[in-house]
Amino acid sequence: MPTSISGVHDAFLSMNCIFHLPIFPVKSYQSSTQLSPICAPEVAVSSSWGHPVSEVRFIPQINKNARSTIFNSLVSSLTKGVGSGWRHYFNQFVRLHCERLPLLPIGLTSFKTANGSHGDGDSTTRGVDDNGSQNKCGESAKKVLILMSDTGGGHRASAEAIQAAFELEFGDEYKVFVTDLWKDHTPWPFNQIPRSYSFLVKHATLWKVTFHGTAPRIIHQTNFAATSALIAREVAIGLMKYQPDIIISVHPLMQHVPLRVLKSRGLLKKILFTTVITDLSTCHPTWFHKLVTRCYCPTPEVARRASKAGLQPSQIRVYGLPVRPSFCKAIKSKDDLKKDLGMDEDLLAVLLTGGGEGMGPVEKTARALGETLYNEKLGEPIGQLVVICGRNQKLAKRLQSIQWKMPVQIRGFETNMEEWMGACDCIITKAGPGTIAEAMIRGLPIILNDYIAGQEVGNVPYVVENGAGKFSKSPKEIANIVANWFGPKAEELKKMSQNALKLARPDAVFKIVHDLDELVRQRDAVSQCSLSLT
Repeated sequence: MPTSISGVHDAFLSMNCIFHLPIFPVKSYQSSTQLSPICAPEVAVSSSWGHPVSEVRFIPQINKNARSTIFNSLVSSLTKGVGSGWRHYFNQFVRLHCERLPLLPIGLTSFKTANGSHGDGDSTTRGVDDNGSQNKCGESAKKVLILMSDTGGGHRASAEAIQAAFELEFGDEYKVFVTDLWKDHTPWPFNQIPRSYSFLVKHATLWKVTFHGTAPRIIHQTNFAATSALIAREVAIGLMKYQPDIIISVHPLMQHVPLRVLKSRGLLKKILFTTVITDLSTCHPTWFHKLVTRCYCPTPEVARRASKAGLQPSQIRVYGLPVRPSFCKAIKSKDDLKKDLGMDEDLLAVLLTGGGEGMGPVEKTARALGETLYNEKLGEPIGQLVVICGRNQKLAKRLQSIQWKMPVQIRGFETNMEEWMGACDCIITKAGPGTIAEAMIRGLPIILNDYIAGQEVGNVPYVVENGAGKFSKSPKEIANIVANWFGPKAEELKKMSQNALKLARPDAVFKIVHDLDELVRQRDAVSQCSLSLT
């Protein structure tokens, strides 16, 4: 337990990262060109937003002694149980950090060129890709910034699906960037969120407490406000780097702080901020923010949660979960795919996956299937197995060393999952929303063998109650389910395949990007109309 003020401060920062305590909504104030007495004497910021990137200058950092004084007062008030007093110091602390932000020339590619004139397509703007290198694009190209974080593989997969759909549908009309805002643009401990998440989900009880403990609005709103106070400047610089016309969040922790930054600079009417929710049912309340232009929901259940959180019908769209466009393409027949992938064309196949990292009871389940899918009386297999080990090379080597009695394919990290799913007849996986959505597009009955407490809990009844699959954590029971599907309960397998196809939304990612394109066109039309009237 920290015994000093500095110790409390460090502990607060660490908790904010480790527990994702994504803070009180604090009133927004306009920046001033006048320096506060407690700010270091550096360059003041102009109030105009028309400066080119090269001329951007930042307002000063808060003097360390002043910041310490405020923080000491805050802690003192908290420890003494003072009500209104500590709120006063807290709000002062937030204002000093959050509202003196860098002058962001973002979102202006459709409104002003670098020289301050209104863009007419003759000038060029400069964007930077995710690794910081410079890229030139025409003035007409709109810039899309997708905010994600590698807390699980689903967020990046959705981001890359949206990026690919923009490229397929609009070519060079849009330039799309994907960035992990926390990891790439914030200091320690906030840049450790992906690592913290990996630690937490390995300890189910700890993650469950974190997920549900931060769900109340007063908790996560309060923490987001404090987070903004500490890292608003870094977030602002990170956003400035891309000069986006559209910002798309595919992560629950990517709404509140960026929106606070944009609101403080009056950019919410110039930049379209949208959310694409990547959870199918029990999503965390931090997904929802009333200031977004659009909230794309994968299921009606999530849409109901969005409405309950205060979003208006005009903000909500139910299109489905965005998956890679390759899943929407016409593929070969199951027999042709089996032949191309080196599988037995005469046997039904089960696909067993442990995700990108090859986690979970993959080996135990594979061994159980190896025993159950072999008919000892007939001396022949009744099915075949494909195991996706992801990046888990040790798992792959252990499985390859087994003497199998039936056809088995041991694969590593695969980029053509649409083909493997198309070649198989059912799938065994944990309750990740991306894999579930992809399996449904391919009409695969799903056996869920695990889930992450919190966001994946609702995925189990979503699959089971809709008749698209079953749930079991027992490798032996799972193997028996598959054996029955490949034998006496073949009709059940067929029915579940049909139910999975009914839930599939293969065109979701295309509906999302086309709706975004329409929003951009509407905004530009309003902008042109406003210019013609001035």
